[in-house]
Amino acid sequence: MKKLLLFAFILASIFCSAQEITVAAASDLQFAFQDVAARFQKETNHPVKLTFGSSGNFFSQIQNGAPFDVYFSADIDYPKRLEAAGLAEPGTLYQYATGKIVLWAPSGSKVDVSKGLEALLDSNVSKIAIANPEHAPYGRAAVAAMKQENIYDKVSSKLVLGENISQTASLVASGGADVGIIALSLAVAPSVKSKGQYAEVPTDAYPAIEQAAVILKSSQNKDIARQFMAYIKTPAMQTILRGYGFSVSAASK
Repeated sequence: MKKLLLFAFILASIFCSAQEITVAAASDLQFAFQDVAARFQKETNHPVKLTFGSSGNFFSQIQNGAPFDVYFSADIDYPKRLEAAGLAEPGTLYQYATGKIVLWAPSGSKVDVSKGLEALLDSNVSKIAIANPEHAPYGRAAVAAMKQENIYDKVSSKLVLGENISQTASLVASGGADVGIIALSLAVAPSVKSKGQYAEVPTDAYPAIEQAAVILKSSQNKDIARQFMAYIKTPAMQTILRGYGFSVSAASK
């Protein structure tokens, strides 16, 4: 009887572990997806293991066989390239949102973010945090916006790079930079909003940050991955994304 119970326990453990999906998500989704994943688990009983980082780094990891089930990128180009390479499940590419960037400074800062990017020329600014543009879409948007405003060459020597947009926000919050260009989704998160002030960068100052997801061909849990993708498309989850500053009008078409 004991052996039978042990065997049943092992089978149950295997079954339960197989129900978990692993999601690689861009760092701008950190707060929104913690909410989404918790609701998904509550409603479906399927745990979601979230790993946040830069979209470009995840792209490289997936190319090298990283065992993720779903990939949510802050740049639609990366999922498209995975699809073209046969590494994404056909027909699962989904543009889930469009992101925005903001100028963000800690509470009590002398930097007047209401001036927009011109504030970066302030004498009080010695270090400006942005995400590494080599692999972070929000970093590329920040560079594009500064060039559009003709201030990039004047401030490029002051730039400090975060590995991803979440680390970029942390650099500013910890005093490692005086101001930063971060994702709106992070600036409006309750735990961050109370620690600083922000001003949106006009969306016509940088290329649209079109964000997309795919289910990976290598996923061992495609059924649950499809459930999660469908869940993201529901009106309730799109409302959550809007609450974090994302535009989802394109995604809902």
